Amino acid sequence: MTETRVTAQKDLTETPKLVVHSSQFEYPVAATLAREQICACIEDTGVLPSLNIVSIEDALFVAETLVEAGIPIVEISVNEPESLNIISHLVEHAPTVIVGASSIRNAETARKCLDAGAKFLSTDGLVTGVVDFAVKEKIATVAGALTLTEVIAAWDSGSDFVKVVPCYAVGGHKYIQTLKNAIPQARLIAAGGVNQLTALNYALAGVAALSVGNELVPTEAIYSRQTRRIQELARRFLTAVDKGRA
Repeated sequence: MTETRVTAQKDLTETPKLVVHSSQFEYPVAATLAREQICACIEDTGVLPSLNIVSIEDALFVAETLVEAGIPIVEISVNEPESLNIISHLVEHAPTVIVGASSIRNAETARKCLDAGAKFLSTDGLVTGVVDFAVKEKIATVAGALTLTEVIAAWDSGSDFVKVVPCYAVGGHKYIQTLKNAIPQARLIAAGGVNQLTALNYALAGVAALSVGNELVPTEAIYSRQTRRIQELARRFLTAVDKGRA
């Protein structure tokens, strides 16, 4: 499989480089990307970092570290008080990173995230108002769901991806296989219980991406600025995705 990777950059304020998609089209990262291109990059990369970050400085460190490791995407949880400021700051100062917002519970918050510059919106459960808002605004969406009924509803409502959360509670990768058999066209993202031991099985089950938080970016690694540790974890998850798709 041809990998999608971003050229490493120490200075994230430089003019964005080009990413080469496996289908051989090129596009700039990230401000000018259309909804379909955002979705293509998420699926091509196969790893979606889901982060609870409390400061702009930490967010910039993580973004730079992940870009250098080959993951040009982050989603920032809106549960933190400074989340909107973090999103807008990353959009301005880390142009090679596709910044999304997660844990959104209503259309009002979705609007604020979009105004802050978020390029995709993610929910932890099936929040139809957020999906409807995203479809209307033509912004990429990752709708949360768990049961087969919810997954079908999320996909049919127009969500670009369906995040199955928490996977570990309902059978892990075997549950993903069941869902894929029932609705093979849905692009599923595994979330909850995704770690180095389970990543390959989820990739083999056919997920579009892995949603990973502390297992990819440990809190202590952020505080201690452990660049190499985070990048090694990123390499392991990316390798699992590549092996699962081979």
